[in-house]
Order: sequence, then structure tokens, then C-alpha cells
Amino acid sequence: MKVIVLGNIDKTDFLYTTNELLCALEKYKVEILVGEIEYNYLFANKQYLPNSVSVYSPNQDVDADLAFSLGGDGTFLTSASIIGNKLIPIMGINMGRLGFLADVPNNSIAEMVDEIFSKGYKTENRTLLKLSTSSKDIFQDDTALNEIAVLKLDSSSMIMIHATINKEYFCSYQADGLILSTPTGSTAYALSVGASILDPTNQSFILAPVAPHSLNLRPFIFPDTWEVDFEIESRNNSFLVSIDGRSYMMDQATKLNIKKAPYSIIIAKRLEDTYFQTLRNKLMWGADTRHKKPF
Repeated sequence: MKVIVLGNIDKTDFLYTTNELLCALEKYKVEILVGEIEYNYLFANKQYLPNSVSVYSPNQDVDADLAFSLGGDGTFLTSASIIGNKLIPIMGINMGRLGFLADVPNNSIAEMVDEIFSKGYKTENRTLLKLSTSSKDIFQDDTALNEIAVLKLDSSSMIMIHATINKEYFCSYQADGLILSTPTGSTAYALSVGASILDPTNQSFILAPVAPHSLNLRPFIFPDTWEVDFEIESRNNSFLVSIDGRSYMMDQATKLNIKKAPYSIIIAKRLEDTYFQTLRNKLMWGADTRHKKPF
């Protein structure tokens, strides 16, 4: 078996968690590829590196069986960007806060590895968004697992976003921004602006305005086979595009086209984990907190 280990070296528990994962994998004689930045950080901090460990470069064409992402959900999005279209399942080990994508607690790593080799794991295919523009693209990665957001640059004025769906004019949003979210992203930025939560395997996208000027503009759900085009008007002649948190400043003359990416990200899950469990545990879904003390 061959695995890739990626992570966020800025996390406080990175060294301890990575060491525990490498030792747990070494027991099963796994071939381990560690990201270049992560490997150099481990080496500089004199961490134990099994003989089976070598360096992994994002440009390297590797046929691995599984990838581990050590960090929070933001780290998982970065790992998904690095894995790209290689169709390698990614399992997230949580060293962050909420942990919707990185949902394996970092205090159960040895147990998780034993479980993988004794019982296996399950996988889910997650839809990606793909962005293209009318100008020269400056993106390191033009795909998003959570969302692509069009946002204003300054704090004083809104922008106007003209949206076309499947080549038919839909409506114009005067707002602070507009989010196009995947089902995976429905519990991320889209959730904070009042959009619905979708099961991650749902074949839909969500279009949700950020602080719209008109109260009758509500989130809209549509099939993921449809394409969306945006044209933007802004007082300062520019706007911001955020692709899973990776931000780029664009000229307002730039037109945007967003559609379903031609490949998916595969997420690896422990066999007993379910989405309903995640909703209950992470969002306290249905929990009654009225009788809990504030402190």
C-alpha cells in the first residue's frame, strides 16, 4: 500500500500528530510519501522518519491508494487542490475546530489506521466547481470543493452581479457578493448567509447572495449540470474572486463562467461515520441548549 501525507505545519499539534500517524503506518510496512514542505519541516525539527518515507511533490505523477490531510477543513481544501484529478481518496485528520471534512479526531489515529487495515474504509465522490474567465487566467487552481465567491473589494459600496444560468438571464444581484456552492460547501460559507444544507452527494449547486440590497433575493438551488455566467459592475472597476478561500483581484470587464468540473474529489471515511452523525456532532443538530449554563 502507498499513502500520501499532507498537512498544515503551522498547527500546534502537527509534529506530534504526524509522528503518531507515521509510526502507525510503519507497523503495516506502508510506503509513505510526505509532502515536500511537511517533510522538510519534520526533518528540520529532528522528527523520526521511517525508512519507508520519501518526499512527495505536487507535480509528481503518483498512483497512491490513500492520502491523509492533517489539519482542519482549510487544510483539507488545500490537500484536495494538491491531489487534484489523481482520484486518490483523501482522509482528513482534524487538528482544527469544526472538522466537517477533516473529521477523524487526532486522538484516535492508531485506532483509525488499525481499522483501515482490518476492515477498510468507505469513499464518497464530491463534486467540484470549475471557473474559467474571459481574460488570462491567473489561478494556480481553478477548481473548488466548497465554493466560488464573487465579492466586493471595498467596504463602502456594493457590487452588481448579473447572473445568467444555462445562457438565459436569471437576475441581477446588488449585494456584497454572491456565492456559488457545492453540496460539500453548503455547511461552509453558504451556511453563514442562510443557504440550505445539502447532503454532500446531492447533485445540485447553491447560488446564495451575501448581504443583498433586496430582501426578496434568496438562495437558489439548481442541478449541477447547469452552467452559470457572471458579469460584474463595481464602482472601483474591480472585484474579488475567492476559490475555496484562495483570493484573486479581477477587473470588472472580466466575465466568469462556472460549471461542474470534469472530475471529482474522493473523500475517505471511517466505516461507522455517517453524515447525520456529523450534523449532530458538529452543528449540534436538534440539540436543546436552553437549560445549559452560559459559563
